[in-house]
Amino acid sequence: MRPGCVAYLCLGLAIGIAQAIRNGTSSEPVTLTVAREGGNKSSPLLFGVMFEEMDHSGDGGIHGQLLQNNGFQGTSLGMTSYAPVGNTEISQDTLNPVSDAITSSLKVSVPDNATEYVGFANTGYMGIPVMNHTYKSSFWMNGKYSGTINLKLIGSQSGIVYADHNLTVESTDSAFKQFKTSFNSSASPNGDNEWHLTLDGSKAAGSSLNFGYIQLFPPTYQDRENGLRDDLATVLSRVNSTFLRFPGGNNIEGLEIDTRWKWNTTIGPLVDRPGRESDWFYPNTDALGLDEYLWWCEDMKMAPLLAVWAGKSYGGIVSGSDLDPFVEDIMNEMEYLFGSEETQYGKMRVQNGRKEPWKIDYVEIGNEDDLTGGCDTYPDRFTQIYNAIHDKYPNIALVASNGNYSCLPPALPENVIIDLHLYRQPDDFVALFNQFDNQPRNQSVMVGEYGCRNTSSALGDYWSFMQGSCSEAVYMIGMERNSDIVQMAAYAPLLEHFGFISWSPTMYGFNSSPESITPSTSYYVQKMFSSNKGNTVLPVNSTADFGPLYWVATKTDSKYYVKLANYASDEQNVTVSIPKTESGRLEMLSGSQNEGNQPYNVTVLPVTTKLKGDHGNYSVTMAPWAVAVLVAM
Repeated sequence: MRPGCVAYLCLGLAIGIAQAIRNGTSSEPVTLTVAREGGNKSSPLLFGVMFEEMDHSGDGGIHGQLLQNNGFQGTSLGMTSYAPVGNTEISQDTLNPVSDAITSSLKVSVPDNATEYVGFANTGYMGIPVMNHTYKSSFWMNGKYSGTINLKLIGSQSGIVYADHNLTVESTDSAFKQFKTSFNSSASPNGDNEWHLTLDGSKAAGSSLNFGYIQLFPPTYQDRENGLRDDLATVLSRVNSTFLRFPGGNNIEGLEIDTRWKWNTTIGPLVDRPGRESDWFYPNTDALGLDEYLWWCEDMKMAPLLAVWAGKSYGGIVSGSDLDPFVEDIMNEMEYLFGSEETQYGKMRVQNGRKEPWKIDYVEIGNEDDLTGGCDTYPDRFTQIYNAIHDKYPNIALVASNGNYSCLPPALPENVIIDLHLYRQPDDFVALFNQFDNQPRNQSVMVGEYGCRNTSSALGDYWSFMQGSCSEAVYMIGMERNSDIVQMAAYAPLLEHFGFISWSPTMYGFNSSPESITPSTSYYVQKMFSSNKGNTVLPVNSTADFGPLYWVATKTDSKYYVKLANYASDEQNVTVSIPKTESGRLEMLSGSQNEGNQPYNVTVLPVTTKLKGDHGNYSVTMAPWAVAVLVAM
């Protein structure tokens, strides 16, 4: 994912048309007459999302675990998020690893004369969301101690205690032992909170105790163990996305070959997952691993689109015979996903809690292999991996990681999907409205990443705004009109923690404070389009050309969906004629050109009204910079 990512197969509109259209001019009313028959079948998976661990969208985000640096994974965090509580010293102890994967622990040194409770705090990801919930907590402990462990959720500055819970433990110095508990909490008015673990200093005076792989979970989506944070996941579930592309994105590639995303280190017990240094400037715990992604898809009824590493990292590329061990690793992953419990890796899946094979119909080979030096070798690397997967699993649809034909095999195998990535400014998206109109209908396409960016900031750090979201809607209408060949389109990125932004905008954001979840204007566009889609794209007769008004019509059985976007600063009056329908529902999102939803200030929301059809005619006034969906029956 880079600002310079290029889409291929682009026809575009004439230079300057989008700029002229958006200035807006008063126009004659437009009549759209929707045909009841004809048209093309539309892809059932058209509108989805892409997720990769970035901006603490996973760790500290949609994955439920709330304590940062809880396993000292990676090499860059040190003692981040830890502080002593009481008269004690704490340090990272590499001589006492919790496991082979979790290679250090937190040493708590208790003074000889200790009489009070002492221990440590963890401040989470710039604070801990403390709500009126039941929390689950766990930790590993090593050292001689018999007595009480006290857990608290407490305001960092206020000192207000929101949860205060005791558990009795019996710990020895022979091995680490895990302890688990749960407790109720009252709600904090802000996110400036921390988690405390303390012990009776009088019972450990003059000694040290080690703690490792600490965890704190709020309620999780569908009550999954090691699951998604319920409030953040619920917001996503309302979008009704049809598929999830994971685990990236750049983050699958690795800054070095050895720090690529490795499927087999993201499965099984959490204490056996070493984590890794990611591509986005902080370590990943991989607590959100392969199985967790797939449970996520299953719980939200999304089709999984799994990417596999194809030999390219930012620090090197392997190809030819050097790629063979990595192809074998991919096939081991396939066996883990699909194999019976009689197979080596299928048995491992069953041991990890999934008896039935996972259902995955789409696998992408690599990520953006037309970039960062991957183009020359990708045709051979793709073919090598394609042949291995297709020979054993012929029913899996395979996706090439780019659409640049000079970076693809000269003759793509039949049914391979090509992947285009587009990050554009608003006018540029509108100029791509007819990108797919005249493409060969035998080449399926996925737009694996797209989103409108204002690159006036060096880091692209800004929030979605109506003109940008409207331009995305125009492009999405263009894709839906051609959804016989555009099989899938994934808005990206998905989610960001406001305190850790390296790329924006995203569909929605958050931090540790209550009521911080902020859906962007693009979130609502995605929700409107994903939730209102037919299975057949219908012909539409119009009294005007496209621009500044854009439209597409679909239907399923007797229900009709008409999507509209007004990319202009003036109102556009539209009559939508759908013969033999009687009533409709209109959902419209609109605002001024640069208006958007800011953290803690969600002001741009869709408005829904009921419409009565006049012999199947519906009058719609499209506000400036508006996106609308008309549903009629």
